[in-house]
Amino acid sequence: MVAASLSMRTPRAAASRCARRIDAGTGAMISIAVAKRSDAGALTALRSAVARDMTREFGEGHWSACPSRSQVLRQLRASHVLVAKHDDEIIGTVRLVRPVLGIFDSSSFTAVDRPLYVLGLAVAAECRGEGIGRLLMEAAKDRVRSSGAQALWLDAYEHRAGAGSFYAKCGFRKVGRVSGELPLGYFEWLAM
Repeated sequence: MVAASLSMRTPRAAASRCARRIDAGTGAMISIAVAKRSDAGALTALRSAVARDMTREFGEGHWSACPSRSQVLRQLRASHVLVAKHDDEIIGTVRLVRPVLGIFDSSSFTAVDRPLYVLGLAVAAECRGEGIGRLLMEAAKDRVRSSGAQALWLDAYEHRAGAGSFYAKCGFRKVGRVSGELPLGYFEWLAM
């Protein structure tokens, strides 16, 4: 488990729940851990809330899908899911999967034998801008190093809803782009 101290940029009296939970004066700790089956309900609620928030902000899109509890349970079995917690409350998550290289078009990425693909980074709206997403991405990099994988790959919409600039700030390099109705940028981080 990774723990990190966060300091708030907003005053304690700020309106958001995150500002009340993460107190600059106490150096509140955020823990990053592997999700458990018992986290499925909280993960479903968080990801659904993030999808609704993004839909309100950016309109209907691929980001609008709200997962069911059974989908989250399947994802917990089939992938490596990390959660960011403050106390016992899940405030962020990211999922890592092994792409099937014969089926998945990996031509934009550096050729490696054991990549992990980043899916579903989600941070509670009231906690965005407080470093939670960056902590989750650092934990994903730690997972690559500890598992013998060689890279993290991901895609991000080239749209206001996309997070390409965030991933670049986290050390990812843009390696490709797919045009279309909603263009995607491909990003990678190499452990080598």
